[in-house]
Amino acid sequence: MPSGNLPWRRLIAPGIAASVTFVLLILLGIWQLHRLKWKEAIIAEIRAAQVAAPIPLQATPSPFEKVVITGSWIPGKAALYGDEVHDSPRGPIAGGELIMPLRRPGGMVVLVDLGWVPEQSPAPWPNPPAAAVGYVHAPIRPNWTSGTDDPAQQLYYTLDPAKIGAGLGLRNVAPFMLITLGPLPPPGSGIPEPAQNLPTPPNNHYEYALTWFGFAAVLVFQFIFFARKRLHEP
Repeated sequence: MPSGNLPWRRLIAPGIAASVTFVLLILLGIWQLHRLKWKEAIIAEIRAAQVAAPIPLQATPSPFEKVVITGSWIPGKAALYGDEVHDSPRGPIAGGELIMPLRRPGGMVVLVDLGWVPEQSPAPWPNPPAAAVGYVHAPIRPNWTSGTDDPAQQLYYTLDPAKIGAGLGLRNVAPFMLITLGPLPPPGSGIPEPAQNLPTPPNNHYEYALTWFGFAAVLVFQFIFFARKRLHEP
């Protein structure tokens, strides 16, 4: 075989590997663009739900819907979740999320996070709303960074409705929490501070797509430099 053809043989295996990798990188970038469209549609639905009237709680609730539930608040029951410091005119104040149970007409108990209160121990809010408006939140399982729950004092650092419900001596507790939405109360009023917005998932798919396409472009230039060097080797 003529010796002049030998240098090109050196590029067959690297060329196949580079081509396969290039195609995979382009496919990953295209996949991220599809994910971008999907996530934008979800965010548009969330923004529409944010300004719309709440809908009745469904059997399989979505965390991206604003829902309303009615029932009767169970008296004398409250828990405190988390340990968060808020600023105030008097300086930083420690507190947590006040949780109270609401029994629905069918008998199921929903634990409702009414919002942040400047308290170190839970005390039932004497005037909770007749209907709770908010969004559902799935349980959060503890990990090595979680604080140690204290059911005896009704202080919790893991948002687990089953555990909190058991600590409150409740049965038939819903497997989710309801995080209330509403306007901020006047500073210093002691009224729980509810969440202000529905949760919005991050949307970084455009950056991810650019990253994969960028890797593909870098691969092309690297292979060109590699090929030139390999072809000029003796």
